[in-house]
Amino acid sequence: MYTTKKPYLIDAIVGNSRFLASLGRTGRIYRLWWPHIDYPQHVDEIRSGLHIEGTTPGTTWFDGEEDGWRHEASYVPRTNMFKTTAVSERFPLSAETVDYAVPGEDFVVRQYTFTNRGETPVSFRFMYYSSFRSMETSFYHTTQFDEAHDSLMHLRHEYIFSVSSSNVCTEYQAGANVWENAQTGHLNGHGIDMKPDGALCWHMEKLEPGAAVEVPVYIAAGQTRAAARQSLAKAKSRPHTYWYAFTESYWHQFLNGAAPAPGSRSDICELYERSLLAMKLMSDEKSGSVVAAPEFDEQFSRCGGYSYCWGRDAAFITTALDRVGLTELSAKFYEWTLTAQDPDGSWQQRHYHDGRLAPSWGLQIDEGASIIWGMWQHYLQVQDDAFLHNVWPAVERGARFLAGYIDAETGLPACSMDLWEERFAEHTYSAGAVFGGLTAAASFAERLGKPGLASEWSLAAKRIRQSIGELCWNEEKGAFYRALKLAVPEAVYREAQQQALGTSVSVNAKGYTTYFLEHDPIVDISLIGISVPFGVFPADDPRVVRTADTIEQYLTSPVVGGIKRYENDHYIGGNPWILTTLWLCHYRIHRGQYAEAKSLLQWAIDHRTAAGLLPEQVDKQTGETAWVVPLTWSHAMFILAVTLLAEHGQLD
Repeated sequence: MYTTKKPYLIDAIVGNSRFLASLGRTGRIYRLWWPHIDYPQHVDEIRSGLHIEGTTPGTTWFDGEEDGWRHEASYVPRTNMFKTTAVSERFPLSAETVDYAVPGEDFVVRQYTFTNRGETPVSFRFMYYSSFRSMETSFYHTTQFDEAHDSLMHLRHEYIFSVSSSNVCTEYQAGANVWENAQTGHLNGHGIDMKPDGALCWHMEKLEPGAAVEVPVYIAAGQTRAAARQSLAKAKSRPHTYWYAFTESYWHQFLNGAAPAPGSRSDICELYERSLLAMKLMSDEKSGSVVAAPEFDEQFSRCGGYSYCWGRDAAFITTALDRVGLTELSAKFYEWTLTAQDPDGSWQQRHYHDGRLAPSWGLQIDEGASIIWGMWQHYLQVQDDAFLHNVWPAVERGARFLAGYIDAETGLPACSMDLWEERFAEHTYSAGAVFGGLTAAASFAERLGKPGLASEWSLAAKRIRQSIGELCWNEEKGAFYRALKLAVPEAVYREAQQQALGTSVSVNAKGYTTYFLEHDPIVDISLIGISVPFGVFPADDPRVVRTADTIEQYLTSPVVGGIKRYENDHYIGGNPWILTTLWLCHYRIHRGQYAEAKSLLQWAIDHRTAAGLLPEQVDKQTGETAWVVPLTWSHAMFILAVTLLAEHGQLD
C-alpha cells in the first residue's frame, strides 16, 4: 500500500545498529526500528511544522513540499548523519534538520535550526507531531505528557518512547484530535489518552533578522518507563553540540578503521565510504545479523519483504567487509549463523535478527551453501583458529546436509527454490553454490586434520561439477541452462509435451502431482556464479566465456543500460539491477577485460541516489531509482568490484 505516510522509496537511513530510521529528502522520518533493525517498526507518522505569526493561518509543515517548501538534503560527509534544509519563498524562516542516532545509546537526535531570512523580527511556534504504533499495530497504545520530564511518552507493551527537547515546551497534547489541533497551531493540554498520537510545541518570540535558534528534539527509547526516562535524561545531560561532535567522530573513526578507498577518484571514494557506512547500519549490533534492506513494503503489496537476513546476501556482504578489514562485523555475523541453523544442518531461506525463521517460500539450498562458503572466505582473511573451531560443528552438519541433498538421477542438488525465490527446480546457480559450500567444508576439514571428510566432500563437489558440465550446457543459446527439472503448471507441461520437449512428473505421498520441464533455457545473470565467485569452472572456460557474452547480449537493458536479472523478468517491470551489473563487472575483471569492467562499474556509480546510496533497481526507461533503497547486496558488490580492480592495478 503506497501512501504519503509510508512511501516505498526512501532517500536516506540513519541509525546506530540498534536504532534504524528511514527518511525522505524532505527530512520526514517514515519508519523507526528499535531495539533491532528489522523488527518491530514503531512510527505511524512524525511531522515537523511552523506556525508563524502574521504569516500563516495554521501550521505549515516544512518536512513536506506543500506551501512551496523546497529542500536540499545530503549526508554530513563521512557519517550516517542526514541534513535537510527547507526554504519557502512564502515564509521568512528556513528550517535545517540534522538526524542521527548516537552510537551506543538508546536515543535519536533531531537537531532543528530555524533562521530568520527576513528583514523584521519573527515570532513563531515550532510544532512537533508524533504518532507511534509500536509493534506495527493500531491497538492498545497510550500517549502521555510526562510533566516531570517535560516529555511526550508513547507506550505499548515493552516499547516506550519519550520525546522531548532540552528546550522546555510551551504546549502539549496527547490523544484525540491532536493532528487537527496541531494544524491550527494550538494544543489543548490534554495529558493522557489510549491513542498513539501526541504533539509538543515551542514558542519563539521575535527572532531577529539573520538570527537563528536551535531546538534539539530527542526520541529516547526503553523497555520500561524508567529506562526510557533514563535514556532521555542522558540525552539532555549534554548539549546537543556534544552529541553531534561525538557521533561525527564515531563515524570518522569507523571509516578510519577500514582500508582506505583505493584509487584517487572522488566519486569512487565517496561511494566506497557510503557503502561501508550503509553496510554498518544494516548490521544488527546486538545479534550480528545483516538485513537485506530497511523494510518499505509492510503490507507485502508488491513483494515479500526485505528486512530479513538472507545467508546468500550476507555471504557476499561479509566477504566485502572482510576485504576492507572490517572483519569484526563478519565474525559477529557468523556467530549469528550458529543460532539460525536447523538441527538437520540446513539453513532456511531467511531469518529474523534472532535467528528465528522468517516468512519463507521453502528451502533454498544456496543459502546454507553460501554461508559455509562465506565462513571459509572469512577464515582465509583472518586466519583465526578459534573461529575455525567455533564454526566447525555447524560446517560439518551443513556439509552433511548438502552432500545428502543430491538427486541420484542428475547428480545435482535436488529441487529447491532459486536465488530469486520464484522457481522450484534443480538450479545451475544453486548447484554452483553447493559446490562452493562443499569445497569450503572440505578445506575446513583438511585444516582440522580430518582427511576422510575432506576427501568425501571434495569428491561430492567434483561430482556436481561433472553433472553441471555434462547436463547443463545449452549449445543452442550458447549458455548454461538455468535449471533442470523446472516445476511448471500443468498447462505449460501439456504444451511442452505437444512440442516434444522433455518433461516428467512426480507424485508425492498424498497423491499430488508436480509437473516438470526437463530444461529451463532462460538466460540468467546468476549463471555467472558458477565461475565467480564459486569456481566450479574457471573464468576462461570456453562455456563460461560464451555464457557471459550471451548474458550481456540478452540482458543489457536497451534504453538505460545495465544488466537485468533474466529474460522476460516482470518483477517491478523488469528493470536492470545494480548488483547484476556489478556481477558481470566482477567476471570481466577475472577475465582481464578491464575496459568492459570499468564501464559496468561506472554505470553503477552513475545510478546511485542523490544521497549517494545504491538501490536495487533502476527504471528501465528513465534511469531513475526504481526499487529498494539502499540494498545492502548492491553496496557489497560495489566494494568487491573496486577492490578487485585495485588488486589488478586497474582502478585509476
